[in-house]
Amino acid sequence: MKRMPLAAVSALCLTAVLTACGGSDKDTDSKSKPKKATASPSKTLSPAEQVAQLMVTEAESGGYSVKKPADGDALAKSQAEMSVDKAACAPLAYAMNELPVGTPEATLTHVANKSTGMLTYITLSTYAGGKAAAAMKSLSTASGSCGSGFTAKSDSGSTTYDSVTVETAPSGGNESLATAATFKFQGFTQTIRTQTFRFGDTIANYFTLDSSAFMNTHAGTAKIPADLVTVQNAKLG
Repeated sequence: MKRMPLAAVSALCLTAVLTACGGSDKDTDSKSKPKKATASPSKTLSPAEQVAQLMVTEAESGGYSVKKPADGDALAKSQAEMSVDKAACAPLAYAMNELPVGTPEATLTHVANKSTGMLTYITLSTYAGGKAAAAMKSLSTASGSCGSGFTAKSDSGSTTYDSVTVETAPSGGNESLATAATFKFQGFTQTIRTQTFRFGDTIANYFTLDSSAFMNTHAGTAKIPADLVTVQNAKLG
């Protein structure tokens, strides 16, 4: 099992620059006359801008720290960097390692925590028409056929999952799915969880682990925070 570092990332700072223009005295009269309003074309957001806009912020989260994950948090940085001994289980491996399922046009992951030891990785992905539904179908198929476990590897480490269980998913979006998986870390069983929701062409995946169990070397059982899911899902539909 790859080490599980604490997600400690400096907060991003946003700045705004305001500019103003003034006219000369000679055109005061003309500028004082009302001009016919002209509508400026609305900007079409790129897929990357869409997921950035949809991601829950700290101010919206209700007391969570919400940051970009630290470098090295994930087993792999991309699907291409990860191999799975059972190909059918690849969608599950992605969902449990901060990676998107399927082939999105853009994806973004942030990690949230609230001094409980639970780290929840939120991965938002947006897809071309129909591909989000296909991604959910592949994840559902994997969840139902990989109950006996599988092994995911990358150049930086590997994780052998002993079991996968499909759980009752909260309602939300067009469809939802929930899983629990177990593996051993230094001899202790760790239970991690995912909840995945599709809202049209957008998928939100929540992956939670009990970081205190890894740091203090004992068995751990992750619990996905319902309040965080509620807030994030509300931004999606």
